[in-house]
Formats: sequence, C-alpha cells, structure tokens
Amino acid sequence: MRIAAIALILRVLALALALPAPALAADPAPAAQGLDATLLARLADTETDTRLGAISALGESADPQAARVLQALGDSRLRATADGRMLVDTGDGRAADAATGRAMDLPRNAEPVIVNNRLRRAIAGALAGSQLFAADPAVRRAAAQRLAREGDAGRLPLIGRALDAERDESVRASLQVAQASLELKSDRPQVRRHAVELLGRTDNAAFRPMLAALALPRPDGAYAEPDAGVREAAAAAVRRIDRHLATVEWMGNLFYGLSLGSILLLAALGLAITFGLMGVINMAHGELLMIGAYVAYLVQLAFRRMFPAWTDWYVIAALPAAFLVAAALGMALERTIIRWLYGRPLETLLATWGISLMLMQGVRSLFGAQNVEVANPSWMSGGFAVMNGLVLTYNRVAIIVFALLVVFFVWLLLNHTRLGLFVRAITQNRRMADCVGVPTGRVDMLAFGLGSGIAGLAGVALSQLGNVGPDLGRAYLVDSFMVVVLGGVGQLAGTVVAALGLGGINKFLEPYAGAVMAKITVLVLIILFVQKRPQGLFAPRGRSAE
Repeated sequence: MRIAAIALILRVLALALALPAPALAADPAPAAQGLDATLLARLADTETDTRLGAISALGESADPQAARVLQALGDSRLRATADGRMLVDTGDGRAADAATGRAMDLPRNAEPVIVNNRLRRAIAGALAGSQLFAADPAVRRAAAQRLAREGDAGRLPLIGRALDAERDESVRASLQVAQASLELKSDRPQVRRHAVELLGRTDNAAFRPMLAALALPRPDGAYAEPDAGVREAAAAAVRRIDRHLATVEWMGNLFYGLSLGSILLLAALGLAITFGLMGVINMAHGELLMIGAYVAYLVQLAFRRMFPAWTDWYVIAALPAAFLVAAALGMALERTIIRWLYGRPLETLLATWGISLMLMQGVRSLFGAQNVEVANPSWMSGGFAVMNGLVLTYNRVAIIVFALLVVFFVWLLLNHTRLGLFVRAITQNRRMADCVGVPTGRVDMLAFGLGSGIAGLAGVALSQLGNVGPDLGRAYLVDSFMVVVLGGVGQLAGTVVAALGLGGINKFLEPYAGAVMAKITVLVLIILFVQKRPQGLFAPRGRSAE
C-alpha cells in the first residue's frame, strides 16, 4: 500500500513536470507610445497649410517626443525617407525614428525637410505648448512662462491638461499664472474674476500694473474692466500684492542689515581689542583688512595652479593664512613703531596713517592699482528663496554665520584662556597688573596681533562680496571707529550690539534717504548719542575709562 502511494505521487510529479509552465500573472505591457506616423508625414507635405496643421497638432500633443520633433524641424535636422518615414538626424550618421525615438542608422536616401520663416514662427509657438510635457521641470516652467507672454487664449485647454498632469509645485505656479493671464481675455466676467484672484494670490509684483489698470479709471473716467465685481477683485489683489511687497522689503532690509552689521562687526572687532586695551588709534586697521583680502586672492591663485580639484575650498585655507599674515604684520608694527608712541595719541595717529599709506602703495606696486577678482566658491554662489521676491544669497549668509563664530571664539579666548585673563587684567588696571608680574609688553604685542589677525579674517569675508583693491579697507575704517565708540571702548558685547544695530539702521534708512544721506544721518545720531552718553552703550573700565 505504501509502495503504491509512493508510485502514485511519482506519477503525479512526472505529469506536472511534463505540462507547460503556466504564465506568471503580470500587468499587461504598456502599449507602445509614439506619435502618429501619418501626422508626421504631413510635415513634409508640399502644401504649407497642411504642414502648419501638423505643427499645430504636435504643439497640442502631450507626448514629450512631439517637442523633440518640433525642435529638430526648427533646427533643420528632420529627414524624410522615400517610404514616408520621418527621422531625426542625431549626427555621426545616426538617426532616431521621429514617431518612437528608436535609434537607427541614417538612410542615404533621407532628404532634409525644408522650412520657411512662416513655418519657423509656427514651430516656435508650437514648441511652447509641446514643451509643457517635457521631462525637465525647468523646460516646462519656461514653456508656461512663454505661453503667458504670448497671450493666446486658444491655449487654455492645453494649459488645463498640463495642470492636471503636473506635480512640480513651481511649474504648477507658472502654469496657473499662464492660465490666469489668458483667462483675462475671456468674455465672461466670472472667468476674468477668477483670473484676477489667481494673479493676486501669486504675490507677483509683475502683475500689479495690469491689475491696477483694471481697478482704476482711465483719464476719461471709463474703466478698462466693465464689470464692477472684477474691478473689486482687482483692487483686492493689488492690496494683497502691496502687502507682500512691503513684507519682502522689510525682510530684505533686515537681512541686508544683518549682513552689513556682520561685516562691520568683523571689521571693528579687532579694532575694539587694540583700541580698548592699548588706547591706540590705529589708522592702518583698514589696510590690515586689505592685506587679509589679498591673502585670500593669493591662496585662490595657488589652489587654481597646484590643487585645481580643490579650488572650491580655497576659502577654508585662506582663513588661517590671512589671520597669521595680518597678525604677524600687526605684531611687527607694534614692536617696531607703536610701542614707542604709547600715551601720545596724535603721534600714534600720524604714524599709523603713514603706515597705511605705505601699505597701500606696497600693494599697488605688487598687484597693480586695478582691482583683482576673488571668486566665490560654488558652495557660496547663488542663494535660496524664502518667499516670492526675496532671495538670501549664500555668501552673505555664510558671512553672518562666520561673524558669529568669530565673536564666540574671541569671547572664549578673552574669558577662558591665560592670555584673555592678562588682557582683562591690563584693561581694568594696567599698573596693578604690571606689579603682580603680568608681562604687559608681551600682552600688548599679542593683543595687537590678535586684533590685526581678526582684521585679516574680515578681509577674507569682504573678498567674497566684491572685487579686492588697494582702497578696500579705507571704506570701513570710519565705520569701524563709529562701532567701537558707540558700543563702548574695549567692550565686546557693545561692539556686537553697535555693529548689528548700525548695519540695520543704515539699511532701513537707505530706501528713504539714499546711501549717502543714510550714512550722514547715522553719523549725526552717533554724535548726539555720544554727547549724552560718552562712555557708549557699555561703559568701559580700566585704562580706557581713564
């Protein structure tokens, strides 16, 4: 019995192996997509109207292959064979089937399809429609913007189909703008009202003049828009755009104020240390910024010649190099010239002014009087949009972050290192610090070197905002002294608050008073403030107060 059962099982298995395997369940293969060969053949017809009709039909097609065919036709790369096939010449004796895009060899009997100016104009218009379904979102967005400019209301159904298929939000926004621009030409008030509301929701300032023209009467008292409801919607859209523009302007001024304040902070931070500790009016401080910027330029050249693959990272190497060069130069100036002029402010001012002229002339002799270009690395180029109309550039964001990091490290150095302890002791009571064994001369040299090195770092930051020239630092010298005086001599917190505050006030005043009058107004305000509070925002202590 057991043997019989085993034999039965073996016969069943043998039968199963002999049977053909059933086909696996699968989704049906998608139908081969492609353009109508008959439609493509009409592109080579002898009648211009027939060819125009084929071009228009391709412009209405949602197949991405249609845009490639139209582009080839416009570029004179479309070929027709004797048997009526249409091919796209891809070069090197190769071609692609215009209907399916399949690659093949270009037949010798394929003749070019000739187009005239009338056909070229039709191709340009049809491309705008067919490219709405291209694979690249940037191409689709550009096509939507071109349709909005053309103003052909007959493209509304095509835009509607593109909107139904579009998933990219930026492209959808461009399609909605194009749809609204074309709907404004409609004869129905409800359609025009919908278009006006849609344009208002874009917050795009480019549409404000058009919407205002609909809402406001003409000189003869008549309205461009006959329907009162549409005019009311246009007025509401104008008010919404105006509110958005005011917000963008305020946010932009805030950002650029922080950016300018960060630059002033970097420029004034080193001056606050030297001026606050030693009471030295260093008129060569701006030239130390310039030295840092030229070091960045030299490091960039070195990377381009020796490490071209790492050129984008030259800024990282330029920072310590600029700090060391500027610090060494500052310490050399302090040991050779400035140390002999302590307590003689007028002589110090004149001596450092002479040093600044010598440094500028030296740079002119080495690099020439013309500006040199320090390029932004790729990771600091461009920006990101936080709202419609406001773009925060990467280089300015990087400078803001860098300035905060420099302030943090200076605070750590002054409050948590032996050098910082000596600096604070000398600032509070120089004579007593000298009596208890603090090496005041060496601390003066190191503090001057620290302030000069920070100026070099500021020069690297400034090199990322514009060209570098011999006069770069002079533009920031007066502003740096204003920051130090306003914040309180020798006060790190006062320097931070004064720099960011002056940068913000200056940027908010510029749209109303202009750049020159804004700077004059800030200077007058500082003078009035110092008259009322000579010690600045934060009262200095130690020798600076004496």
